[in-house]
Amino acid sequence: MKAQIITIGDEIIIGQTLNTNAAFIGEQLTKLNITVTKTSVVPDEEKEILKEFKDAYQNNNIVIVTGGLGPTHDDVTRKCVVNFFKTELVTDQNVLNDIKKFFETRGRPLTKVNQEQALVPKIATAIRNSRGTAPGIWIEKEEKIFVAMPGVPYEMEGMMESFVIPKLTEKIGTQKQFIQRVNLLTTGIPESLLFEKLGDLDKLLEGAKLAFLPNQFGVKLRLTVKEESIEKAHNKLTEIEQKIRTIIGRYIYGKEDDTLESVVAKLLTERGLRISVAESCTGGLISNRLTNISGSSNYFDRGVVAYSNAAKVELLKVNEDVIQKYGAVSMEVCRQMAEGVRAISGSDIGLAVTGIMGPTGATDNKPVGLVYIGICDEKICTAREYRFGDNRLLNKDRTAQAALDMLRRNLLGIPYDE
Repeated sequence: MKAQIITIGDEIIIGQTLNTNAAFIGEQLTKLNITVTKTSVVPDEEKEILKEFKDAYQNNNIVIVTGGLGPTHDDVTRKCVVNFFKTELVTDQNVLNDIKKFFETRGRPLTKVNQEQALVPKIATAIRNSRGTAPGIWIEKEEKIFVAMPGVPYEMEGMMESFVIPKLTEKIGTQKQFIQRVNLLTTGIPESLLFEKLGDLDKLLEGAKLAFLPNQFGVKLRLTVKEESIEKAHNKLTEIEQKIRTIIGRYIYGKEDDTLESVVAKLLTERGLRISVAESCTGGLISNRLTNISGSSNYFDRGVVAYSNAAKVELLKVNEDVIQKYGAVSMEVCRQMAEGVRAISGSDIGLAVTGIMGPTGATDNKPVGLVYIGICDEKICTAREYRFGDNRLLNKDRTAQAALDMLRRNLLGIPYDE
């Protein structure tokens, strides 16, 4: 089955509001093995909306619309639905009761405008809104499905979960083709090198699809398999995933919604280890990510932000002569930072970073984006050099990611490519 997602609203077009609705709906439809052919954004103008309705309805089995169902003058979606399907509005008593209860519970007066939100197209089934006042719309006509929901993400998500997804699951019925997907999360290797390492993709994938989706933290590999049975699809997906892991497994830190901090948190917890972090250029970002995980007190002892040279000497016991000789951004200082934070905390592991985030601070020998990351435990005390870009905030993100990946590799005993 094919579907198009339409988002209505001037605020989306001008960039004032991010279109998170389309991303959420697209993900949910994909999980149901429904192919999303297009996502589009249209302004709060009846002519443009009707034109998009027509194109979407002609070319797809399912059309899902969000936005423009509120009580104000610029909420024109319901009117467009009525015009498009040549129907009329009628009061849905259940929806009206929901709206009355909504206002009574909050101790607010019910206005005429709000009562009018209980009007729904006559040919539609109202999707009741447990999180707001505007109902959604479900229409089945000509063996096609048309859905309209409010643009407020919290309300839309509630309708998707309670009504739309179960209803679509029921309507899909028996499928002739089954789709299985997995997202493998990699870090520490660029997209081009991943592609090169995987070799002959036609031979590797055997008809499956592999998408490379890079971001500032790494590359997501989306593997998609289609087969005539769910069992065959699952088995083929597992087989190809294992082949990929055999080739690039050291770069894969997780799957689906995993984060690198959640992965290292689990490893630290399983091993009963505690870590402390010394940060210069990242200003506490690594400690923040490590403590984003519930239960972080089990493995995280402390984070020290030693930004100045004096702080490195005073708090981390870095040798002042070493700073003078090699500079604060150096492998030697980074090693001493990792060793120092481990010593003062009594932690099992010390992790440290120092670098030049930019756009200022560079020298002829030390450019913007130069970073050193160090790690120290009972067996080793070492540091590695990294070269990132010239964007300060991206450099902070990339440094934190690289530091957490160094920690992951250390815990798993994974060597680096030389």
